[in-house]
Amino acid sequence: MVKTASTMLSLGTTAPDFSLVNVDGQTVSLANLKGSQVLLVVFMCNHCPFVKHIATELARLAIDYQPQGLAMVGINSNDVSSHPDDSPEQMVHEAELQGYTFAYLFDETQEVAKAYRAACTPDFFLFDGEQKLAYRGQLDSSRPGNDVLVTGKDLRAAIDAVLAGEAVPADQTPSIGCNIKWAAEKEPEYFDPAGVS
Repeated sequence: MVKTASTMLSLGTTAPDFSLVNVDGQTVSLANLKGSQVLLVVFMCNHCPFVKHIATELARLAIDYQPQGLAMVGINSNDVSSHPDDSPEQMVHEAELQGYTFAYLFDETQEVAKAYRAACTPDFFLFDGEQKLAYRGQLDSSRPGNDVLVTGKDLRAAIDAVLAGEAVPADQTPSIGCNIKWAAEKEPEYFDPAGVS
């Protein structure tokens, strides 16, 4: 599998707008999430082994932090014509299987992924109460096959800092995962198909 790193969008960037359909058929937009103390946007999908590796922790993280003021959404931007396992119908099953309590949205046009400069699954974007980017980086240092326990340490520390009104250290490690599966005519200029080693 090709490993791809997150692009590390500039800290302080305002959260790009979106309005996408959730697995329950309802539309969720960025405006619906205003007023939350912290917002986590995760680009993810069903089939990626990197996402499967952390799925239990994603579900646990939402359960732990939503009562503390975290708004969280997962966004699947993969091209389903080439990857039918990531179809909206399969997203419903995946959300049920994993026990996701957060909205799991489908970005059919891939325009939201482009707006966030998302590159991989998983790709994490954490915004403060003013929807300014405070953290973009890895969940933790665990990867499929490296025998490091999945704890969510890095992302949890960033969420704790934002909730406490503290600055998140700017030295952040990029997330690594499978590349977003772009439709051939929609591959963004910033995407590096060579990935990382």
